[in-house]
Amino acid sequence: MYQILFLDILFYIQSAIVVSLVVLLTVSLFNMRYLRRLNSYPAPAAWPRCSVLVPARNEEANIGRCAGDLLAQDYPDFQVIVLDDNSTDRTWQILQELATRDPGLVLMKGKPLPDDWLGKHWACSQLAEAANGELLVFVDADTFHEPGMLRGAASAMIAEDTCLISALPRQIVVSWSELLSIPAFYLGMLCGVPLELTRLQRNPLLFAILGQFLVFRRDAYDAAGGYAAVRHNVVDDIAIGRRVHAMGLKYKLLDGGGLVSCRMYRDFNQTWKGLTKSTFATFNFDPYFITLMYMLVLIFYVSPPIVLGIGLAQPQIPLEITVMAGIAVFLNLVLWTVSNMRFHFPLYVVLFYPFSAIFMTVIAFASMILTMQGKALWKGRLMPKFVKL
Repeated sequence: MYQILFLDILFYIQSAIVVSLVVLLTVSLFNMRYLRRLNSYPAPAAWPRCSVLVPARNEEANIGRCAGDLLAQDYPDFQVIVLDDNSTDRTWQILQELATRDPGLVLMKGKPLPDDWLGKHWACSQLAEAANGELLVFVDADTFHEPGMLRGAASAMIAEDTCLISALPRQIVVSWSELLSIPAFYLGMLCGVPLELTRLQRNPLLFAILGQFLVFRRDAYDAAGGYAAVRHNVVDDIAIGRRVHAMGLKYKLLDGGGLVSCRMYRDFNQTWKGLTKSTFATFNFDPYFITLMYMLVLIFYVSPPIVLGIGLAQPQIPLEITVMAGIAVFLNLVLWTVSNMRFHFPLYVVLFYPFSAIFMTVIAFASMILTMQGKALWKGRLMPKFVKL
């Protein structure tokens, strides 16, 4: 009797997974239509002045190329300001050498970090104070840019008549830790939030943004309180974006893949520290919510191949359970393939999607534990335990 009950429950679970995956795939396809490319907008009648602002801490591997790309922009009116956030490597020396060759590069030495600020937030706040552009373009120091990036950003801001845009860079992934995490992260953004609904309501959970590339209208940035208003929050991009969103100001998420690229992490150590720093904060430091979501991740992405394997190996398992698990595996392969194709990730990584789900679940729970213990670390600085949005 108990065995029959267990098999019935297993069948209903796999059936529910199939229905849920159909919904996620549908959301992904609609989001792909919504997620317009940064380089797809017509040129405006007049170009607003842009201030490109780059906080840099220990970025000797990237800052030379990043600053060089920004200085080479095909845009009529802009400034590039880079702030060295108390780096302990050669970041400042590289910037000085670049500035001697191109006097258009404005360099700033970061002031000492106040006790009640996080590092990047303090750096961005100082940059914004020094800027004189109508548009504030915040980019991470590990991003790389095509010459038309600023034209694309300004054109998008004006055509969308929006106060804030965030563009998803094309992510360069090489190591296995990157391959198992970054495509999964982008998949979550593609299927986890109906992007069109974010424009119609102000629920902070239905909101997607990425801080590697943010463009604010200056007046909107000031109205939202700037980085000073979110100086304690680990996920500054989500926190400040939600403030703009809650005020009823328009924002737009775009695909920046044709103009902006990034290699977010370069090895397991960077991947682990980067994601454990931010994952728990992304879920608003709610242990129940993050636990529920990653239990669902394991159920949706890991349980179907396990049930399918058991069903194929054990003939006594009812055929309908094996069939449902097989359909779920097929839908997962389609879902991950759609996402990887959209964001130009290697397609062979799709075959390892259950391991991606397991890896991201481990990271999520590690992030929760480390953050609650005050042990989450990024670029030599401890992150605060938690500050809810």
